[in-house]
Amino acid sequence: MWKLLRYMKGYGKESVCAPLFKLLEALFELFVPLVVARIIDVGIAQRDEGYILGMCFLMAALGLTGLICSITAQYFSAKAAAGFASRVRSSLFAHIQALPFSGMDTIGTSTLITRLTSDINQVQSGVNLFLRLFLRSPFIVFGAMVMAFTVDAQAALVFVVVIPVLCVIVFGIMLISIPIYKRVQERLDRVVQITRENLKGVRVIRAFCREPLETAEFERDNGALVKIQLLSGRISALMNPLTYLVINGGLLAILYAGAYRVDEGLLLQGSVVALVNYMSQILVELVKLANLIITVTKAIACGNRIQKVFDAPAGMESRTVRADAQNDEGTVTAADGTENSAGDTVIEFENVQFCYQGAGADSLTDISFSVRRGETVGIIGGTGAGKTSLVSLIPRFYDVREGCVKIGGIDVRAYPVEKLRSMVGMVLQKSVLFQGTIRSNLLWGNEAATDDDLRRALRLAQAEDVVSDKKGGLDAPVEQEGRNFSGGQKQRLAIARALVREPEILILDDSASALDFATDARLRQAIAGLPGDMTVLIVSQRIASIRHADKIIVLEDGEIAGIGTHEELLAGCEIYRETYDSQFPKEVQA
Repeated sequence: MWKLLRYMKGYGKESVCAPLFKLLEALFELFVPLVVARIIDVGIAQRDEGYILGMCFLMAALGLTGLICSITAQYFSAKAAAGFASRVRSSLFAHIQALPFSGMDTIGTSTLITRLTSDINQVQSGVNLFLRLFLRSPFIVFGAMVMAFTVDAQAALVFVVVIPVLCVIVFGIMLISIPIYKRVQERLDRVVQITRENLKGVRVIRAFCREPLETAEFERDNGALVKIQLLSGRISALMNPLTYLVINGGLLAILYAGAYRVDEGLLLQGSVVALVNYMSQILVELVKLANLIITVTKAIACGNRIQKVFDAPAGMESRTVRADAQNDEGTVTAADGTENSAGDTVIEFENVQFCYQGAGADSLTDISFSVRRGETVGIIGGTGAGKTSLVSLIPRFYDVREGCVKIGGIDVRAYPVEKLRSMVGMVLQKSVLFQGTIRSNLLWGNEAATDDDLRRALRLAQAEDVVSDKKGGLDAPVEQEGRNFSGGQKQRLAIARALVREPEILILDDSASALDFATDARLRQAIAGLPGDMTVLIVSQRIASIRHADKIIVLEDGEIAGIGTHEELLAGCEIYRETYDSQFPKEVQA
């Protein structure tokens, strides 16, 4: 939590002025009981109306000045807290954007949403109250005790007993509450996760008539959240009755002792009223302090959760690799991602082992192959064979556990991530469009692209009709997640977005699954007919989509089961042959 305070930099003036003006307000407030005592002991006792009126004006002036100080303190504290929260939120969002896929997988989307919203709001409230009350409340409490001693030292001994007891109650409840509030936020993460999954998968839930089961699951987790919140609420609720009990006991003691001293002529009635007022001020301030501690406790728990996200390593550091490696294609001189080449070999996997974080076994084992410039490579295999894992290593979405992946003869870990990914155009399994327009989505591939470049990419991706059918053409609106487009339309627009970049390496990760065979064939012909030497990797479940590739890689349980052309694999790879027979029955083949 304390590491987050670096985001208060630049708000030094506000952080000083807010408590300072609150202390001024508290100082004026401490003088009010003395004024009341003078009104009773002098003005009322002597029936001096002029004196009473003058003291009333003084009391009004103290109240007005205190109000101005309070408003000023509130302005500075709100400004500092809002600015602090804005900086934390922006920095956290930027950090999340830089998290590697493994980090996103480990932390989870739902908890990241909670920490960006609810947790930061709690921290903002904590900072706001801290600046306003952290110094004011203790100042009033101990200031009231000091002022009580100036009124009557013997009667003020009650304050010496009451204040430590109150501190034990307040801080004891705080120590108990801190871990409970942490559990509250963890339960909230779970509720957010279930809500998010249900909202995203509402069609699937209804298709399988799972509404009652999902509702029951939500009620169970929501009930667990309610229980832990009730527990924290019950513990926090002890604060007020216990403090009121101690304070009222103190008031009784003051009135009892004050009555004897007034009767003996050692104390005036106004002084007793002043002592009661000081005890009441302590009560009010300790209630405020209790609320402050509860809020700050929540803020600390939430701040620690936010800091855990910041502690997660962001990005993937590029390492400088200098090598004078000789191979069959030529000499490689590698250094921090500059243009280098190892002959015609563009992509090279060398004894790659890969395992997802927290997984029990490797997803890829002993993967070795190379791809030459301009080749089209098909990758096929059963569900869970490791196809997506394999292509995800090329743009370095994940790092290998052993071995290495090279592009142009250079380990991908030697490239700056931005440079590496600028060389690769990738269309993921799930096509994602962002709210905006067709144009704004396509320009993700290349912000400097002209309309002619965009239309060329659309033509190659067989998506011209998608644009022409929409009112506004390239400026047609795209709703959140592309809800106003079908699955096939989103896939074609996603492919067009990748083609706008004109990458050296194009990866199509099962990105034509929603296309019919004719459109899929035209798309492959268009990509194959591109001028230049773009290297294309096509991941697909359909042999028809990859049978004309220069090379086909067959994966089985994370291992390479065969590499070759379509004809070579039919003759020598049993797994490929079985897949082919399942998709092209013998009567059709005949």
